[in-house]
Amino acid sequence: MSGRAQLMWDEAVTGYDFGPGHPMDPVRLALTMRLVEAYGLDRAVEVVAAKSAGDSTLRLVHRSDYISAVRRVSADPKSADGSYGLGTEDDPAFEGMHEASALIAGQSVGAADAVWRGEALHAVNFAGGLHHAMPGSASGFCIYNDAALAVARLLELGAERVAYVDVDVHHGDGVQAAFWDDPRVLTISVHEHPRTLFPQTGWPEESGGEAAEGSAVNLALPAGTADEGWLRAFHAVVPELLAAFRPQALVTQHGADTHFEDPLAHLAVSLDAQRAVAESCHELAHEHADGRWVALGGGGYAIVDVVPRCWTHLVAIAAGRPVPPESEVPEDWRHQVYARTRQQAPARMTDGRQVRWQDFADGGYDPANRLDQAILATRRAVFPAHGLLP
Repeated sequence: MSGRAQLMWDEAVTGYDFGPGHPMDPVRLALTMRLVEAYGLDRAVEVVAAKSAGDSTLRLVHRSDYISAVRRVSADPKSADGSYGLGTEDDPAFEGMHEASALIAGQSVGAADAVWRGEALHAVNFAGGLHHAMPGSASGFCIYNDAALAVARLLELGAERVAYVDVDVHHGDGVQAAFWDDPRVLTISVHEHPRTLFPQTGWPEESGGEAAEGSAVNLALPAGTADEGWLRAFHAVVPELLAAFRPQALVTQHGADTHFEDPLAHLAVSLDAQRAVAESCHELAHEHADGRWVALGGGGYAIVDVVPRCWTHLVAIAAGRPVPPESEVPEDWRHQVYARTRQQAPARMTDGRQVRWQDFADGGYDPANRLDQAILATRRAVFPAHGLLP
């Protein structure tokens, strides 16, 4: 194994563009890559442009009729009528939709290939993490589910146990659906409670099909949860389950939309806590999966202040060259941001927050605390299936 990290990148992924005014602005991807370059991280990793996912690869997760529908709408966006979730407000049709979506999927599949075959220890595709797409429909800004495809490729290559950890503010419903009845895959989603946020799924009781009880884990957090609670919840559930499951590879999704500035959700997490969870995922990959780590992007709609810094930290951690939070953001990058968006860029790689939390096991359970109620609901729902005490 080379030990080097790979960064999956092709400038053409910015063609994944739903049009003016849509929250999923592809400039967030371009600005992230420019910030990665500004820190010289592109020289600390191997930058790889994988080929697009072909139909046989897409069929690992998606139905043939759906792939055909995406191709049809991609060639003639005016034909979209809302069927298969295409041509909706969330997922408007655009020319080249299939090509851009398959390219992003190809980067995540390529990341899985590289990690499993030993070409790299870690691989990052921050353009990926499109976790809402279902086998037969688009959903929530997602056309092809590259996260599920990365997991499916690992299984195809021979992995017997793959863990997927999703810390996007929204429930990772599409990945859960793809592996609902597959005991080889453990899906863990830490998200805002479905009472207050799309897609209104991800309840603790959703714990896997009859043949895979306990394989789906959902930690639904109260709106307003901030750093200390978010970190307490993550560490109260994820490490113990990974230790029990013993994955051979870890796939993680790092949606930046948990941030307090994100316009589409209601958590209050800082960049510093997001960075801490990325570091924890890196450590957990080494502790439980021989270091095999595929890290993906996801949601995130504060496209200047949050997304580029969050995912640059992710790349830096995977590269073994973490960027100190107090670092000043390179001036050249700030100029590029203003030129492209007419927005002022952040000055440092931190929100200035101290990262700390009280362990659930050490601090005890507070029955009056809504966060602790959420943690205990998840532990009760799935821990016994893994031989763990709730």
